Amino acid sequence: MSEKIIQFIKSNPKTLLTLTGIGIVVYLMLVFQLDIRAITIITIVLGYITNVFAGLTALVGLIPIIGPLIVKVFTIPFFWILNGLGYFTSAYAIKKGYGKDVVTHRLIVFTLLTGIVLGYILGHLVPVR
Repeated sequence: MSEKIIQFIKSNPKTLLTLTGIGIVVYLMLVFQLDIRAITIITIVLGYITNVFAGLTALVGLIPIIGPLIVKVFTIPFFWILNGLGYFTSAYAIKKGYGKDVVTHRLIVFTLLTGIVLGYILGHLVPVR
């Protein structure tokens, strides 16, 4: 194991314990066949209350070469704005009765955001000059 990972484990035992606990709770809810929307809401609330998302971001940042790039891309405000606009337009379209169009729209937005992430990572890994 890398020195950074060992240092992260030593300095953040509560974050790792909380992340493990949330993972176990989600697994148990899936085993007991709880509604997937309830599982999602409970996971988001637990993650927000415990601030485990910051620890998860730090853990992803420890991945050599690609980790810091992934963290940078997901913290770009444009990324958040584009994804948020996708949710609002999806809600409006569902209300108007365009369910199939919403699926297509969300697939296009997901593809665009995935392309942005991959392009950013490849742009930093492969030098142009």
